[in-house]
Amino acid sequence: MAPADARRAAVVVIGAGQAGLSAGYHLQRRGFASALDDPSGDRTFVMLDADAAPGGAWQHRWESLRMATVNGIFDLPGFPKPPIDEDEPSRDAVPRYFAAFERAMGLPIVRPVAVSSVERVDDDPERELLVSTDFGSWRTRAVVNATGTWNNPVLPRYPGHESFQGRQLHTRDYVSASEFAGQRVGVVGGGISAVQLLDELSQVATTRWYTRREPVFLDGAFNPEVGRAVIERVTADAEAGRPARSVVSYTGLLWTPYARAAKARGALDRRPMFVGVEPRGVREADGTFTSLDVILWATGFRAHLPHLEPLRLRNESGGIAVRGTQVVDEPRIHLIGFGPSQSTVGGNRAGRAAAGAIDRLLSSDRGSVARSR
Repeated sequence: MAPADARRAAVVVIGAGQAGLSAGYHLQRRGFASALDDPSGDRTFVMLDADAAPGGAWQHRWESLRMATVNGIFDLPGFPKPPIDEDEPSRDAVPRYFAAFERAMGLPIVRPVAVSSVERVDDDPERELLVSTDFGSWRTRAVVNATGTWNNPVLPRYPGHESFQGRQLHTRDYVSASEFAGQRVGVVGGGISAVQLLDELSQVATTRWYTRREPVFLDGAFNPEVGRAVIERVTADAEAGRPARSVVSYTGLLWTPYARAAKARGALDRRPMFVGVEPRGVREADGTFTSLDVILWATGFRAHLPHLEPLRLRNESGGIAVRGTQVVDEPRIHLIGFGPSQSTVGGNRAGRAAAGAIDRLLSSDRGSVARSR
């Protein structure tokens, strides 16, 4: 049963990163108005963002991640990026760009608002969903979920990890290399972030690199338009409901300037995963012991979706099957920045696709009501 004071919006967008902003833009372009200004309208939307300021996850990136090394930020729709200073921290430049977009488009964003759950209103003949937050509830016909991955870091557990007397942290908590100067740091992970951090840390610390599989490095420059074959593989996994894999497992790593610098410094001499963690280091796969002061888990992120758990969307393998942006088992839910749209250009396109699908759905519903009268 929905609370009597629940507000209404035809569409609720959860998250205001790249994908969420794209969805808001395209809903607006299709004639959806702000639910904050027109609470009784039948073509309205609202955007709920958990952060206190614009910028999505970019505002939380580590200070030394500069615009020269972020592997490309695609333009937001209808709003080209201003000239970029490649030496500026991405956590400053990208949020400033997002904030300018929000002001220019006048999107109905409410923040900070944390969404706790999305549930079906089972006694509702209009088949609405209930979105519960720490700032009241919303009844809605469709939800566009753009919550990204930043708040769901992957933290593997190895035997003895709780006994480690040094420091353990995830890339989510990393600030700068200077705090690790002179220390022995084990970096775990085979993605872009791991390589970037190995380059930084190896300039001030002794590093060891651990991955489960031998990394694959490719020549060439970064291209935000990833190859069609890659997109097809990611899409096939998403449509089959297979749990998400890391982006780099599909694309491989590039020999960027920072990767070549790290290799020249010996920082990319990869070791197989250690088999256990001990109070002062790790037990290697060959049985030897390596002393470490720090274990840095550059082990990636997964989609942050705890608020969707009441809908029971996951299959037996833990994945969520989608067709395009729509969840197969609950078409009122659209996942963007998910599966094949886990990139800035992919998020843009997914936002447009979700807005189009919702427009068609609500237009069809109005037609059905009109014919029944």
